[in-house]
Amino acid sequence: MALSREQLAQRVAQEFSDGYYVNLGIGIPTLAANHIPEGMEVMLQSENGILGMGAFPLDEDVDPDLINAGKQTVTLVPGASIFSSADSFAMIRGGHVDLTVLGAFEVDCQGNIASYMIPGKLIKGMGGAMDLVAGADNIIVTMTHASKHGDSKLLAECTLPLTGKGCIKRVLTDLALLDIADGKFILRERAPGVSIEEIKALTAGELVIPEHVPEMQF
Repeated sequence: MALSREQLAQRVAQEFSDGYYVNLGIGIPTLAANHIPEGMEVMLQSENGILGMGAFPLDEDVDPDLINAGKQTVTLVPGASIFSSADSFAMIRGGHVDLTVLGAFEVDCQGNIASYMIPGKLIKGMGGAMDLVAGADNIIVTMTHASKHGDSKLLAECTLPLTGKGCIKRVLTDLALLDIADGKFILRERAPGVSIEEIKALTAGELVIPEHVPEMQF
């Protein structure tokens, strides 16, 4: 069975390490703020000028003036700080973010990502994605494996305008966790109940399948 949005967020949060500074992109990535492993200290950064975001607030705790880059209301953890977006982008461009989690429309087996434009459609905009893919060495993309029409989003070559070239090394989809290396997708884990054949059928780029591919653990 394909992973839900919350399960995707829960699995991507397993990629965090204690002491990390992490930027969460708009969409599924922001949900990971609710799934930081207990006892782990992670500082979440937002390009609109926050370092130290917490989980999403309960209704009674909502502060309409406290929002992330996606205009969602957020909370702050002890030690959080608020600053200008210029300082926030300096942090990103200076390589001071340990991990970036982004959504995408397409990723290809060369590590290219297309995440900001679909010609002819109104999209919110690029946000900080182009700065993040240029300034971060450790990037995870999380998205659905295929479009709602059943077309693969893991391609041999992206068809949409690129956000960044050769910058993606790991992709988490609702079906699988894959690494990208040497022009190939490498299957590392599969969603519970999802077969290797299902993943293979919905992966358009070249796919390497190791002898043992475990199911994800939650």
